[in-house]
Amino acid sequence: MEFKPASKQFIFGKMPRMQGAKFVILPVPYEKTTSYGHGTRRGPAAIIDASWQLELWDEETGAETHKEGIFTARPVNCALPENKFFPRLERTVDALLSSMDAIPFFIGGEHSVTQGLLPPFLRRHKDLSILHFDAHADLRPSYEGSRHSHACAVYPASRTNRLVQIGIRSVGADERQFHKAGNVKTHLMHESCDFGKLERDILRELTGTVYLTIDVDGFDPSVMPGTGTPQPGGFLWQDALKLFSAVCAKKKVVGVDVVEVAPVKGSHITEFNAAKLIYRLMGYLSRK
Repeated sequence: MEFKPASKQFIFGKMPRMQGAKFVILPVPYEKTTSYGHGTRRGPAAIIDASWQLELWDEETGAETHKEGIFTARPVNCALPENKFFPRLERTVDALLSSMDAIPFFIGGEHSVTQGLLPPFLRRHKDLSILHFDAHADLRPSYEGSRHSHACAVYPASRTNRLVQIGIRSVGADERQFHKAGNVKTHLMHESCDFGKLERDILRELTGTVYLTIDVDGFDPSVMPGTGTPQPGGFLWQDALKLFSAVCAKKKVVGVDVVEVAPVKGSHITEFNAAKLIYRLMGYLSRK
């Protein structure tokens, strides 16, 4: 499978091909099961557009991370029925991982896409653990008749692999039985205000190889207002970034997704902050 460059590259990226890039961006503008606010299908394009407003020199990492090489692929075709889309997405990710040495960043789209992104990583990394940053547990086996709902995003992976959740402040009665059982360790937000302790805990609980899935509603709505199901009391910017920095430094992060950006008309806050988040994470991963 050939991965062609997007018409507009992420953060002034000018790489005409994937080979040689440190990071690969794959937009996944999927939206089929949103249950409150809508617009996640517009999230990837809005983040890429916003990235052009970022300064190339990152003030925290002290580096021009784009010089490591960022390739932005054309968006995944999401105009497929659910039963065809997820197998197609899985095959696309499998082909991507087989054809590169770069660290992939997937931009959603609703959080359900994680179900199609994770299986190729799980097959390649037997010790893989997942750090799940979110306001919601997303542990329902099905929701509104769909096993591929955004409310079920991490349930399948939690059945086989270690899942560490942070930022959680909404757990449904039908997922309560899963959120602190088996492979799942959930740090409810109101129990996790000592961020130094939280950092030590998650570093201990994660395995050496980590996939990072970030729903932007894990942040407080003051940081990421443009999302479908906001919840009060989330992470502020610096607190979350300090945790991400520690994970990137101490663990082998093999893949990242950033999902649930739903642009708000007349405001660029969420897509810009998501673009900066992705660039900052790339900067953390470039330190190794």
